[in-house]
Amino acid sequence: MALASNDTSTPLFAPGASSTLRLIGYLALAIVLMVLDHRGAYLERVRWTLSIAIEPLYRLAALPAQLAQEGRLALADREKLTEQNAELSRQLLLAQARLSRLTTVSEQNLRLQELLDVQRSLGVGVQLAKIIDVDTDPFRHRVVLNVGAHQGVRVGQAVIDARGVMGQVVDTLPNTATVMLITDPAHALPVTVERTGLRAIARGGGTLDTLELPHIPVSADVKVGDRLITSGLGGHFPAGFPIGEIRDIKPDVTGMFAAATATPAASLDRGGEVLLLHELVDPVGPPDAVPAAGPPAPAAPESAAKAGKK
Repeated sequence: MALASNDTSTPLFAPGASSTLRLIGYLALAIVLMVLDHRGAYLERVRWTLSIAIEPLYRLAALPAQLAQEGRLALADREKLTEQNAELSRQLLLAQARLSRLTTVSEQNLRLQELLDVQRSLGVGVQLAKIIDVDTDPFRHRVVLNVGAHQGVRVGQAVIDARGVMGQVVDTLPNTATVMLITDPAHALPVTVERTGLRAIARGGGTLDTLELPHIPVSADVKVGDRLITSGLGGHFPAGFPIGEIRDIKPDVTGMFAAATATPAASLDRGGEVLLLHELVDPVGPPDAVPAAGPPAPAAPESAAKAGKK
């Protein structure tokens, strides 16, 4: 027994003559519409309106793919920018290191040039040395040089830089030497006020920027700004080398003398190269005898005969 169908809908093109005629009518209408649209563009406004209505649906459908693509591009751009930033930072550090190195080399060349100029202008023998160590004791102002007894250095030699006296050698080893700076509290050297010729003793003040000149007569002509030079007394420091400049003068505790402080001329806390002074040995004893002067010796007989023939 067949079951009755509950589907009451009628297909658009059901079998039969009426359906065929309906299909032909639809096809004819479609052809007419296409011809009219092609010839007169009557349906262009309709298509434009429908396109506007459907366009948001196209954009909505393409939105996930567009967001994914933009996300990938943003991630790639971020990684690329991060790499570029890291590379630029590395290049900047290298450039700063090179610049610092060039600045240091330039300053070192300038100091060496100054030392070379001083070496050419001095009338004594000099020896270039390099500071390789500094004593960290705050009460001992001493440095170590890279030359020693094997290089001809001896205790008592004066040490200078391009601006003035730094100190003197107090100890030597085969390949190193220890120099006591003029600001060491245990150091003292005879000086002269360049303007007046007054002699005094400059002692180390305990700091790298201070020299002390005690026991100056109250009546002495000493002013702030006077330059101090070595007097040559004592035999260790040749005369005429800059020591420093007086910056303060005041009475001492007794009131009978004046005490002055001076700023060293040498760069005691900077630089790495110094000059060791070597005294030029003066001849000892009387000078060589001068040949006796007198009338010229008589000419030989052969020479006189030749002169007569001429």
